[in-house]
Amino acid sequence: MDTLIDKPPTRTDVPTAALRKLYLARFAFAAAWAALLFTTADTLGPLSATLLVIYPLFDVACAVVDVRSARTHAGPVRHLYLNIALSALTGAGLVVAATSGIPAVLRVWGVWAVTAGLVQLAVGVSRRQLGGQWAMIASGGISALAGASFFAQAGQDGATLTNLAGYAFLGGVFFLVSALRLGRTGTPT
Repeated sequence: MDTLIDKPPTRTDVPTAALRKLYLARFAFAAAWAALLFTTADTLGPLSATLLVIYPLFDVACAVVDVRSARTHAGPVRHLYLNIALSALTGAGLVVAATSGIPAVLRVWGVWAVTAGLVQLAVGVSRRQLGGQWAMIASGGISALAGASFFAQAGQDGATLTNLAGYAFLGGVFFLVSALRLGRTGTPT
C-alpha cells in the first residue's frame, strides 16, 4: 500500500531551489534590461551608458549569491570567483568605454562576453548533476561566439547597441530554461 510521506530532501534539492530562484531573477532582469536598452540602442547617452554598466554589476551580485549558496552546499565556486572578477572589471571598463563611444563599448562587451561565456560553460559542465545545465553550457558557448561578433561589429560603420539587447534577452531565456529544468537529472542535461 502506497502512503503519502514527504520524501526527505536529496543532496541536490536545496541548492537546486536556490539556483532556480537565482536563474528566474536573472531571466526577469535580462528581459527588462534588454527592453530598456533596445529603446536607447542607437545612441550612447546617459541612460544607455548607465544600463551598460549596471548589467555586469548585476552579474557580480548574482555570482556572489551563487557563491554563497554553492559554498553552503559544497558546490564548486572557483569559476564563480573568476566570473565576479571579470564582471567587476567589465563594469569599470564600460564606464571608461562609454566616454569613447559605441565601438569602444562593443569591444569591452565583446571581450567580456567571450570570457564570461567560457566561465559559464565551465560552471554548467561542473553542475551537470543538478540537471538543466545543458542550457547554461549552450549559453556559455553562444556567449563566446557572440562576444567575438560584438568585437568585430565595433569596427563597422553605424555600430549600435541593439545586438547587446538581443544578446541579453537570449541569455535570459537560457536562464529561464535552465531554471525550469533544474533538478531533472533523469533527463539529458
